Amino acid sequence: MHHSFPFTVGQVLWALTFAGQLVLLVVLMGRDLVKRYPWFTASIVVFALRLLVEVLLTGRMAPMPLRAVFIVLADLMALVGLLVVFEIARRAFAGARTQTWTPWALGLIAAAIGVLIVWGPWPEWKQVTWDTPLAKLGLMQLAAQKADLLMDLLTVELGVMVVLFGRCFQAGWRTHTQRIAIGLSTVAITWLTVQGVWQIIAKTVHPHSQEEYERLIALGGRLVNANKMVYIAVLVWWIACLWFDEPGAAAVAATPQPIESLPAPDAVQPAE
Repeated sequence: MHHSFPFTVGQVLWALTFAGQLVLLVVLMGRDLVKRYPWFTASIVVFALRLLVEVLLTGRMAPMPLRAVFIVLADLMALVGLLVVFEIARRAFAGARTQTWTPWALGLIAAAIGVLIVWGPWPEWKQVTWDTPLAKLGLMQLAAQKADLLMDLLTVELGVMVVLFGRCFQAGWRTHTQRIAIGLSTVAITWLTVQGVWQIIAKTVHPHSQEEYERLIALGGRLVNANKMVYIAVLVWWIACLWFDEPGAAAVAATPQPIESLPAPDAVQPAE
């Protein structure tokens, strides 16, 4: 007797991702890390909200409003993602001199923008208009895609900087900031790789039949699923790492606080 699994791969990955995000939020709140990483926490909340909206609204709304909702959420996720990069960079390199971090930051931002300009197709700006709601949604979608790509590039650069120089500042080995930066850069590298591979396939492979086209689409789906599995692994990594205190935190908490010295007996005035 053959038993078919009632859920698809996409549904299983969705469930694991959503559950991992909820558990991570519990860990962030339980370990009092929300105040330290508010934008990182917000990014997990927005991503979980997008997954929930995807299930609740798909097939229950008209295509145009549904597309508008997803595009707005994509823009919001990209904006929050850029703020996460700034937050982790500020935490990792706290105490660095202005004359040291300013040229490095400007150089890394310029490099990321340079890659952004040459990566992927850009529209013909002469043909871009704001006349119709559909055109506005298209521009908003383009902004979300480019902002997301910029975020990924900056995240990879930040991860490299944290691994190389974080120990000299506030992102040493096994610190929460370092672990978050490594996880973010891992997700970004995986997604950039998926996009790069798919662009190469789209430019070099030309299907000549419906069967070949369906095989290409299936390959794209497997690439996306691989990216989702990496994200789930990173969620598990964050849950495990953020649950424990940073090295030295327990020793600092256990250090007895100094007691204020009592006045000398002869300095105490008797009550009248």
